[in-house]
Amino acid sequence: MRRHIVTILRIAISVALIALVLYLYRAHLPAVAASLTSANLALVVLAILIFWLAMGINGVKWWVLLQAQTESAPLSAILNFTFVGFFFNNLLPANIGGDVMRGYGLARYTDQSAEAAASVVMDRIIGLAAYMSVATVAALVTVFVTGRSDLQILVVMAVGASMVLAALGAMLLSRRVRSLIDRLVNGTFLRRLAPMWESLSQAFESYRTHGKTLLLAFAVGMGGIAATSLVNYVLSLSLGGGIPFLHILLFTPLIAMVLIIPISIGGLGLSQGVYPAFYGLVGVNPAFAFSLSVLMSAVQLFCSLPGGVLWLRWRRRPNDDTANVTPSHA
Repeated sequence: MRRHIVTILRIAISVALIALVLYLYRAHLPAVAASLTSANLALVVLAILIFWLAMGINGVKWWVLLQAQTESAPLSAILNFTFVGFFFNNLLPANIGGDVMRGYGLARYTDQSAEAAASVVMDRIIGLAAYMSVATVAALVTVFVTGRSDLQILVVMAVGASMVLAALGAMLLSRRVRSLIDRLVNGTFLRRLAPMWESLSQAFESYRTHGKTLLLAFAVGMGGIAATSLVNYVLSLSLGGGIPFLHILLFTPLIAMVLIIPISIGGLGLSQGVYPAFYGLVGVNPAFAFSLSVLMSAVQLFCSLPGGVLWLRWRRRPNDDTANVTPSHA
């Protein structure tokens, strides 16, 4: 009952955000409609193909991380989980729902829930760290090379977010921190969770001795953000262009960080408010930025559809082979 209430509340928030954004940008809606209806379809199709490539790269990043564990899964299964997870990103709040489904699929495959959860958490942290590293470099170039000293706050935001992510990753890998959490869990009302935390702690421990694996996953993640930024750039070209790729590299990671906030379904409404806010800092027309956000949301929704098909096959054929997201040893 409580879960249904939370879902209804988030749907209501999404509707309210969309209504608010439409009201705030009501004067620009005719221009937005004209821009979307005149978009270059060939470039939109190209953006879709690049986005599928970005999804595949993110799946490879997760698969690389899994090599640090004793029980992994083939790349085909990991890509399957990745596409299913992305499908649920558009149905559930922010990226949380997709991460849950990815972890659930891997846990079913390997019969190791803690290891699956730990890999999803590390994958998310490394992916965001790669995003914010790109944002930091782009912000530094924008401020100190192109002379946009008025955007120094973006450098602070990018560097600050990078430091927080680095600290979080270090804490999860730190034996001392995990030992403190052990004492907290076992010495309080949380003791019922002690077995679960012990399994998670052991799963995180496996990454301590696999620094090369973490670095490789980070490098792959850089490829993922490059592809995602390219999607935004190609979509901006389909609408007539005008946004330098440097600004795309700067704002794509920052927007992604904001959209993690789990207050709306699939980021709807929030995305349409954030795009004009960020791109407006570099003089992009609000109608153009709004159109880009709508087109990006549409591409994301379309690209997530194969994940829905895979999920239906998963549900209907639960005892099939690895291609259907089921462990071969089950």
